[in-house]
Amino acid sequence: MEAKPFTFRSANGTTPLTLSSNFILPKDRRPLLSEVLTSASIPIIDMSEQEQSSGDDGRAHGEPSPLVQKISQACEEFGFFQIINHGVPRDLCRKMMTAVAQFFQLPPEERAQLFSEDPTKPVKILNYNLKIEGQEKVSMWSESFSHPWDPVDDFAHLLPTNPPLYKEVVGEYAKEIGALVSRLLRLLSRGLGLEEDCLQKRVGERPRLRAQANMYPPCPDPEQTLGLAVHTDLNALTVLLQSEGVSGLQVIKDGKWVAVDPVPNAFVINLGDQIQVLSNGRYKSVHHRAVTNKKMERMSLAMFYGPNKDTIIGPIEDLVDEEHPPLYRSYHFAQYLDEFFKQMGTRRMVKEVFELRHQGLCGS
Repeated sequence: MEAKPFTFRSANGTTPLTLSSNFILPKDRRPLLSEVLTSASIPIIDMSEQEQSSGDDGRAHGEPSPLVQKISQACEEFGFFQIINHGVPRDLCRKMMTAVAQFFQLPPEERAQLFSEDPTKPVKILNYNLKIEGQEKVSMWSESFSHPWDPVDDFAHLLPTNPPLYKEVVGEYAKEIGALVSRLLRLLSRGLGLEEDCLQKRVGERPRLRAQANMYPPCPDPEQTLGLAVHTDLNALTVLLQSEGVSGLQVIKDGKWVAVDPVPNAFVINLGDQIQVLSNGRYKSVHHRAVTNKKMERMSLAMFYGPNKDTIIGPIEDLVDEEHPPLYRSYHFAQYLDEFFKQMGTRRMVKEVFELRHQGLCGS
């Protein structure tokens, strides 16, 4: 079935949305929302804490600061954490989310002009789906707007002219996120006992920078569908801004789904597959999903940071020794992307293809 834009509720809530059969998942793939843990969640880390220990010159020696320790522990145990006091102006975040809302409020016929299933198209709207054996694909209850971003170079000219606010604010937002990503990568490197510029160097020059705005309309029956299917992120790092007061993101921890409730003026940070490989499995890229609710729209904006196609990714040599043999073989990121698109519509297990034990089992 051809994907079409959602017709969202009008301001007075009179425009209904119906859960047609192409959105309904088989019983064994449904979210079982009653079993989601709400009492536990991912760590919340205050970024205003001192970044360096006393006498630490930024190199990989000495006792790591409490901030580095907290982030490292979150990366090892959860692969996800929320950050507060991160330095990105609150008013800018609010403007950015307002612009996202205005974009998804454009008429369906205007949004439809941007729809594409071509993964190479730089600016597009897309609907995700799942391949289900023996039946047609099941569409996810969401709509996503994907485009490049860059903290230095102008990219706004690539974007549609409507709504004007989106083009006006996204460049400033990208600069702030670029600085935040650099700081996070320094902290992640230090947590691994590496030079603080190590991860940024290993992800490489000309990084692959993608932004994705997501809209999850109110759903008549959230138990029967998903907003986004279970997945790990293909890049290195994700900085997610989400609607305040509307829950939807969920993360796997110890085999249980854990709800990530939005914290005011916070970002959700999660590690992608490339960080797990570079850290030789010490930091985790974990499965997560988005669910829906009956009453409220939920929006999010994910800023993805990852390597370009020519970059070679593999375990960092300083993290490999006799006690910690390499868990992955090195590969060009283009090879990873080939495998990623090959598994389109499934519960992807992409980094697992590059595991050395997987390679041995296959005899390749």
